[in-house]
Amino acid sequence: MQVKTAQESLTILTDLVLPGETNYLDNLFGGELLARMDRACSIAARRHSSRIVVTASVNHVAFSKAIPVGSVVTIEAKVSRAFTSSMEIYVDVWIEDRQSGARTKVNEGIYTFVAVDETGKPVKIPAIKPETALEKERFEGALRRKQLSLILAGKMQPNEATALKALFS
Repeated sequence: MQVKTAQESLTILTDLVLPGETNYLDNLFGGELLARMDRACSIAARRHSSRIVVTASVNHVAFSKAIPVGSVVTIEAKVSRAFTSSMEIYVDVWIEDRQSGARTKVNEGIYTFVAVDETGKPVKIPAIKPETALEKERFEGALRRKQLSLILAGKMQPNEATALKALFS
């Protein structure tokens, strides 16, 4: 199976925040943002794996800043690391200043997707080769995040988490 780059999975979705998608403070509903992020991550995962993909978990979402009605929102998702059948997708959310067009990062998240066949059985996916400094940082962190999740789920013993242990030695 051929190794792919993170850039090959890059997915960019740009949309406008409409009044019906906002709360009483005229800011985008968190659930609406999560759905948009999930769609972008799904496309990135499918681009990487060339398979059917399903959301396995939403590992982290940070709602750093509110997104007001009328905002132009850009969601950028990219596979940060591929494992046997699962992949971590890092997603960044940006808004544009209405007058200058300058972009501000307002949210981010980390999702895990699994590639499956037509019967829902997990299938192997290509490895990923990070190229930029940010891609390399996210790639390295993905293994630590996966090991922590496995420990918390009772599927790995803490003494087996070599990437996590390396942080403390």
